[in-house]
Amino acid sequence: MEFFRIQKTIPFMRYSVVLNIISAMFFIAAVTFIVLRGFNLSIEFTGGTVMEVSYEQTANLEEVRDAIGSLGYSDYQVQNFGTSRDVMIRLPVREGEDSATQSESILQALKQASSGVELRRVEFVGPQVGQELVHNGLMALLVVVIGIMVYLAFRFEWKFAIAGVVANLHDVIIILGFFAFFQWEFSLSVLAGVLAVLGYSVNESVVIMDRIRENFRKQRRTSVSEVINSAITQTMSRTVITHGSTQIMVLAMLIFGGPTLHYFALALTIGIWFGIYSSVFVASSIAMWLGVKREDLVKPVKKEDPSAEIME
Repeated sequence: MEFFRIQKTIPFMRYSVVLNIISAMFFIAAVTFIVLRGFNLSIEFTGGTVMEVSYEQTANLEEVRDAIGSLGYSDYQVQNFGTSRDVMIRLPVREGEDSATQSESILQALKQASSGVELRRVEFVGPQVGQELVHNGLMALLVVVIGIMVYLAFRFEWKFAIAGVVANLHDVIIILGFFAFFQWEFSLSVLAGVLAVLGYSVNESVVIMDRIRENFRKQRRTSVSEVINSAITQTMSRTVITHGSTQIMVLAMLIFGGPTLHYFALALTIGIWFGIYSSVFVASSIAMWLGVKREDLVKPVKKEDPSAEIME
């Protein structure tokens, strides 16, 4: 399916050096922010108090957030679980207050805002759980990266495998750099968004790589850069349809999903746009610079030995 067709091949690789220098600058800046500023980790990583409260009627989450915010909390999470009357509240650790003190003050604020509130459970999530989550998250990221490299190496060629992994890591570091620079809350949902971007970005790279392989078969006397340019140009319509429809869905989550989905959708939005950029300019350029050629992707046809027929 094509939304439009570009008749003239766009010379993307002509600007590959300049654009990859810009990518390197963004990458270095992102790493710098990650190292110097770090992340604004949510209580899922740092530990805190978890409360479960129940309402007689459907809970007004905005009213709950306002009540908690009036007590001076800024880093907290409020969401439904089970039914629309049950609410889970996650609170960060406060100096001089334990879980019992925090839960009591929150419950009083909720009762003042609305009647019919009942405390069901209070639990303290220690920092040890947070460290375990960080370790598991990094291990998941490592497994995904290794899996992507193995997949691309088997399906295409090791040069494309290296190019694809570099492009995907580029997207991940850029997303993390945004969160470090703006100190947006980094939660498990954001980590899930980062892992989703890895899979989403590699799909775009695979589409372009597959078209490059097809063009090598069809365009036998064309230079490598021209083959790559035509492959990217031919997939532009598919890129607009796929990423445009995905971005519409993500924007819906960003606008209407509330605080629970806000940073998850934000991570996906950054990943979608940088995923397009990296697949077109980073992955394709690195594959070209590594010396990918027709013989790497198209196996030569073996000619039968005529002497064998004579011997028979």
